[in-house]
Amino acid sequence: MSEETETPPEKLPLDAWHRAQGARMVPFAGYEMPIQYEGIVAEHEWTRTSAGLFDVSHMGQLLLSGPDLDAAVEAVLPIDLSTLKLGQQRYSLLLDEDGGVLDDLMVSRWPNHLYLVVNGATKWDDIGHLREHLPDDITLNHLEDRALLALQGPKAADALARHAEGQYPLAALTFMKFGQFTLAGHDVTIARAGYTGEDGFEISIAADAVEEVATLLCGEPEVKPIGLGARDSLRLEAGLPLYGHDLSPETSPIEAGLVFGINKRRRTEGGYPGADRINREIVEGTARKWVGLTLEDRLPAREGAEVFAGDEQVGTVTSGGFSPTLGHPIAVAYVDAAHAGIDTELELQVRNKRLPARVAKMPFVQHRYYRGS
Repeated sequence: MSEETETPPEKLPLDAWHRAQGARMVPFAGYEMPIQYEGIVAEHEWTRTSAGLFDVSHMGQLLLSGPDLDAAVEAVLPIDLSTLKLGQQRYSLLLDEDGGVLDDLMVSRWPNHLYLVVNGATKWDDIGHLREHLPDDITLNHLEDRALLALQGPKAADALARHAEGQYPLAALTFMKFGQFTLAGHDVTIARAGYTGEDGFEISIAADAVEEVATLLCGEPEVKPIGLGARDSLRLEAGLPLYGHDLSPETSPIEAGLVFGINKRRRTEGGYPGADRINREIVEGTARKWVGLTLEDRLPAREGAEVFAGDEQVGTVTSGGFSPTLGHPIAVAYVDAAHAGIDTELELQVRNKRLPARVAKMPFVQHRYYRGS
């Protein structure tokens, strides 16, 4: 009888490149991934002021096609595909029958296809769920031969525009639009979006070409490689949820503040998993809400920290850390709706201390997406 051995993490197409840049690699979502190069705070600040290159090739890139594709996908996602035009992408949610969140994802309209980007930690479950719930005549291709880079920051557009060639200039892309371009002679799809709250781009490219493009972009004076550590602190400042921490099957999109992910027509028509519960919560509200918290103490509150109003526990932190931009710790938590109002004073249990905290408006740091001049 042999002992079961844990599957070792997979390697990204850029694994050797990351190590050559001095990255410290850690297991994440089934892959060895760079957590930092020169330091999380330095990388965070560089992205906020210049441009950072993130390797997000662990994420799943899926291409759907087939007859009556829109209707088939609308039966699985609460998205209104009648309003999603060619060259546009939209945030959506994969939900279970009770309205719990199985994943959050991006959906793009390609010619005769829908292109989905799903989280790395859940992609195999997502693929299985979609294959089970989509009709047999819908084809799902997992683009395992594609890599994905995210170039984020106020100078990202300047750096990328020097190399991106297409039917129209890169500047024609606004937030949540995408197009086909070439970089260093390689065909790429570039979407203007990202996970930092900054202006930026996500670049889908053949895995065997990604090293050349990463080297090209990091050759620009504005661009440095950035690791998972700064990616997490940036998205936390931007008030963006992380699946598996802030979102799970135990959370509904409405208590997480993601009502925008349930498109307007679907709120009245339903016809997607969990619609009855979610549409009821839109009207009646929820017992708890996902809120931002600011702390005055230098000690950060991490996931799992209990939230108190006096002697009563009223919530739990789902993500937290130090905000380099603001200079103090921040956190997000699910708290009872009665204690979710802006400026409500609460306390967080951190180690053996009760730390004062205040409910804050999110995002903590203002988004700077490019929506056009």
